[in-house]
Amino acid sequence: MSTPRKRPRQQRSQETYDAILEAAAQLFERHGYAAATTNRIAERAGVSIGSLYQYFPNKDALLYALGERHMLQLVEALGAVFARLREEAPPLEGTVRTLVGALADLHRADPVTHRLLYDQAPRPPEAAAQLRGVQTAMAREVEHHLRRLGVGGPDRALTALLLVQAAEAQVHGALLDPPAGRSAEEVVEAVVVLCLRSLRP
Repeated sequence: MSTPRKRPRQQRSQETYDAILEAAAQLFERHGYAAATTNRIAERAGVSIGSLYQYFPNKDALLYALGERHMLQLVEALGAVFARLREEAPPLEGTVRTLVGALADLHRADPVTHRLLYDQAPRPPEAAAQLRGVQTAMAREVEHHLRRLGVGGPDRALTALLLVQAAEAQVHGALLDPPAGRSAEEVVEAVVVLCLRSLRP
């Protein structure tokens, strides 16, 4: 998969780079990944096509950069949540609510990019590897709390990974396409209840 040609080093270049990425995310969301063109993205960003190609050789490179930015934001936000959980060490329900709530907040923070990366655009191997890396890091942290709380069965590593994957998928669906007649908050609460039921003896 193509990657960005170069990274901005000055503030003005960073502003141009960010404007192109934001325009790409908006047009991918509005018209679909296949229909959006680099010419339309440049026009939307208010830059020349030459300026766009200075940073991104094609749409794949734009998608890669969007995914990279999204994953960095996700890792930073989760890191703060994990640090707070380690410090506060809440009981089981508080731990589960904090983790599921963090996933919900991440989906709410940037739904356009999230929908694009997970539902609309083709997911290249690099993006899939990034997601697996984040899920693995989350699972390690969840495993720590399962051990701390004395729950999760004999194979806590597997339990933690399955919990992370299931909760992420359920929260994703709840917030981006909630069931008819149900609010996103109701479904997120149901995810918390399901996690608690699977962990309590």
